[in-house]
Amino acid sequence: MKERIKKLTEQLNQANHQYYVLDNPQMLDFEYDRLLRELENLEAEYPQFALPDSPTKRVGGEALSKFEKVTHLVPLMSLQDVFSLEELDDFLEKILQVYPITEFTVEPKIDGLSVALEYENGRFVRGATRGDGVIGEDVTENLKTIYSIPMTIPNAPAKLIVRGEVYMPKKSFEKLNAKQEEEGKPLFANPRNAAAGSLRQLDPKIAAKRGLDILVFNVQFAEGVTFQTHAESLEYLKALQFKVIPWSTLSSVEAINNQVLTINESREELPCDIDGAVIKVNELALREALGATAKFPRWAAAYKYPPEIKPTVVEDIIVQVGRTGVLTPKAVVRPVRLAGTTVTNATLHNQDFITERDIRIGDTVLIRKAGEIIPEILEVDFAKRPQDTAAYLLPSACPICGAPTKRDEDGAFLRCTGAACPAQLSRNIAHFVSRDAMDIEGLGASIVDALIEKGLLKSAADIYYLTVDEVKQLWQKGDTAAKKLIGAIEASKQQDLGKLIYALGIRQVGAKTGKVLASAFGTLDNLMHATTEALTEIPDIGEVTAVSISEWFTQPQSVEMIEKLRQAGVNFESTKAVTDSRFAGMTFVLTGALSKFTREEATEMIESFGGKASGSVSKKTTYVVAGENAGSKERKAKELGIPILSEDEFLNMLQ
Repeated sequence: MKERIKKLTEQLNQANHQYYVLDNPQMLDFEYDRLLRELENLEAEYPQFALPDSPTKRVGGEALSKFEKVTHLVPLMSLQDVFSLEELDDFLEKILQVYPITEFTVEPKIDGLSVALEYENGRFVRGATRGDGVIGEDVTENLKTIYSIPMTIPNAPAKLIVRGEVYMPKKSFEKLNAKQEEEGKPLFANPRNAAAGSLRQLDPKIAAKRGLDILVFNVQFAEGVTFQTHAESLEYLKALQFKVIPWSTLSSVEAINNQVLTINESREELPCDIDGAVIKVNELALREALGATAKFPRWAAAYKYPPEIKPTVVEDIIVQVGRTGVLTPKAVVRPVRLAGTTVTNATLHNQDFITERDIRIGDTVLIRKAGEIIPEILEVDFAKRPQDTAAYLLPSACPICGAPTKRDEDGAFLRCTGAACPAQLSRNIAHFVSRDAMDIEGLGASIVDALIEKGLLKSAADIYYLTVDEVKQLWQKGDTAAKKLIGAIEASKQQDLGKLIYALGIRQVGAKTGKVLASAFGTLDNLMHATTEALTEIPDIGEVTAVSISEWFTQPQSVEMIEKLRQAGVNFESTKAVTDSRFAGMTFVLTGALSKFTREEATEMIESFGGKASGSVSKKTTYVVAGENAGSKERKAKELGIPILSEDEFLNMLQ
């Protein structure tokens, strides 16, 4: 038993870390709750083997250091879980045996992130996550982006603290994941994970775009205000214009059981995801009498709904291509009713997911909704596999444009390499015209999409064949705007070769690498015909980048695009070739407030003499150029013994 207790403790602590700290849960809630129950029972039977870091001794997870820590005035306690109506009846009967006339409230258990909202004299002053129940994180600025949280409350007590659950509505979640899929980014597993990750973004602007919401379900503290029942406190919160959890007030065990089942049956109608129902004693004085254990109150319980899993058949596997070129496989399954809706397809994520589970067309599989939203295949029933099935492999050619596909460097995703793939066209052109690339002012995303829709752009090179008459159709009085845009396009033909190389969108080639390649090869034609061996001889060009460059220039779509750019008169030669390589092999770091030049100007000067500008200090740094209030980079340079230059000393080196 000692080894089993140790193993369970390690498993659950790891799951807690992934859930509370990393916002990346790897274990199903139902599985976590089952293992926790096993550990609790074993520790009760063999207390001598219980470990100091056992998850049974704490309420939740730890707070991250990247947010200010907040000590809750009133602890945000967790609830006792029950997993069947029999267990729920036991919980209720224990109370009713002592207090026969007892009212209970029943509420849906929102699957989100619990927070405390603090008000002083009716003004919202602070919001914090639950954390471990005692210490949470200050996420005030992100909470301010949730419109259902009132910023001011008329006639509020001098100090008020309420507790609520921040969640991501199903519609917001579907929209967010659609965008993630379109951009070739990993999908969020469930709305709770997405809500937690959104609320704990350092940039409130990101949280503001995620469409978060909240349901308030408890008064933690209200100075000078008293209540007789929980239901009365919820009515009070509604009067203060909070968005309050829906609830029912019931007395009999049968009525409570029916309401718990009713909530489960109607969960698909709710705007948010739930994972259970919460049953609480309504009378607050009775709650005081019942008290609490070290972990949770004796007057409340959370009924946890098990995930619904059903068999179906994989009838086909289709592949979609996102805006970043990532190929996303999707299983077309025989229609099956699951969690209140009819499921006809399921995400397959990537090739590794398919291979690990050996999913094939024709297989009978077990399917569930991850977070009750995304249909997902759990496993294959190999006993029912047809004899003529074959292992499924994602295509070696893009299903949209026919260009070769290639695995990402980390091996997770397969990606189309086509320079003019229609699925990626909008994003590729937006990159081509961006500031660090060809810098075509006025050619924003909406204009690009409109030109694509009209059939005027089928590759980035088509930009240079647009006419004033074609472009002016986009505006009501478009002559002036069209002429200005065509002028900007014409001017961009003279951009330096480094910007053009970056604009081409070759994987692994950023703006700095584009400058390095332009300086090393002088012309685009020289770069096109360079071998991988010649490329790897260039500083900062590794084998992966060299192969990516060589392969890109051999693609028919790339060759056609380059030729169209040539015919349009786009500059293919470097105007900034290094003639004086005094800084060759040197790395500079710029820090502090510079007064004699901007960082961009200094970087350009360093690169013009063959050097490299870096953003961080390391043992490979040659010099640090320090302005006023240089801070940590200057301190690190002193620790490593790296020479520190003033602005004047740096200018002397240039002269």
